[in-house]
Amino acid sequence: MSNRKNTKNHRTPETRSSSSWLVSKDAYETLCVSGYTRLDRVPAIVAGYRRIAELIGSITIHLMENTSDGDIRIVNELSRKIDIEPCKRMSRSNWTEFILMTMFIYGRGNSIVKLKTSGGYLEDMQPIPASRFQLIPDTTGYDYSVMIDGVEFSPDDVLHFVYNPDPYYPWRGQGVTTTLKDLGDVLRQAKATEKGFMESKWKPSLIVKVDALTEEFSSPNGRKKLLEDYISTGSAGEPWMIPADTIDVKEIRPLSLSDLALNDSVQLDTKQVAALIGVPSFVLGIGDYKKVEWNSFIQTKIRPICIMMAQELTKKLIYSPKWYVKYNSLSLMDYDIEAIASVFEGLQDRGDVCGNEVRDHIGLSPVEGLNEYKVLENYIPIDMSGYQKKLVQKGANDE
Repeated sequence: MSNRKNTKNHRTPETRSSSSWLVSKDAYETLCVSGYTRLDRVPAIVAGYRRIAELIGSITIHLMENTSDGDIRIVNELSRKIDIEPCKRMSRSNWTEFILMTMFIYGRGNSIVKLKTSGGYLEDMQPIPASRFQLIPDTTGYDYSVMIDGVEFSPDDVLHFVYNPDPYYPWRGQGVTTTLKDLGDVLRQAKATEKGFMESKWKPSLIVKVDALTEEFSSPNGRKKLLEDYISTGSAGEPWMIPADTIDVKEIRPLSLSDLALNDSVQLDTKQVAALIGVPSFVLGIGDYKKVEWNSFIQTKIRPICIMMAQELTKKLIYSPKWYVKYNSLSLMDYDIEAIASVFEGLQDRGDVCGNEVRDHIGLSPVEGLNEYKVLENYIPIDMSGYQKKLVQKGANDE
């Protein structure tokens, strides 16, 4: 007879956990018990990256062509595919946001889009969730392959968007997860502290003094009965009815959130998160909106990411050496309508733009007769046209 015990259905509580099949007990406690915080669970981090993704998702994508007279925009089926319907089941805005949020947070600096073609034509561009792809380096470390659901793809056959290249594998992104981890833990702990403070039953703390010689109050059950009978109320705001001779209630003022400097600490950490992500602090609710900071954010953060995405789209989707993809990031700049009108009216006076180009930039539809570039031989600003000498003389003769 065998002495081996039947352990088929015998599992300890640790082994019954699905996580224990992947990590050791110590690692499991570190990740799940000791307060590990995923970046997508920190509101400030998600809000900052979400704003970047939403802004880039709202930018129009142009298909451009190099010509001897300058670059011109092309409108064809390929431009429509890239700008309007890159994915059959998603709008272009949501498609872009998914790619960027995967790259920033879930994919640790990497985002993969699977290309689907039919008869040599681009049919669909399917964004892949981070849990479904892997980047496998070759023996040299210089090249790599992409595994999607266990199927191997060449990097030339997919779109691979990279954020913050890895120092060892430059083709792979590393994100900023390591840098943001500590700040995320601090913000999570601050939120838990504030939540616990605000949910405290006794605000402020109280000391209830009773006659200790009374047998009823000398035991824990007796003291509990005291709180239930006299102090606990049915709803907030109800008065306490207590005996004046046997019970004395004193108030102890605890430290407030201001005394703990919790708000100042959270603001400082949130500003550091904003700096690491690359967004203005007012995007995360700290400080007031500033036009200069916003325009700098568009030029120094949004524009480089747009260029990176445009280069990847151009490299993988376009064969013509004269065509390229361009994101219209200037549309996000904070320019008021008066400034735009003033600039383009001046350009129109000099014949650099036509009337319909001016109307387009200030949000008006084109009209017939304004497509010509006109300029007077003797330049007169448009607001001074009524002071021309011939008009002044004609008015004097009429009088």
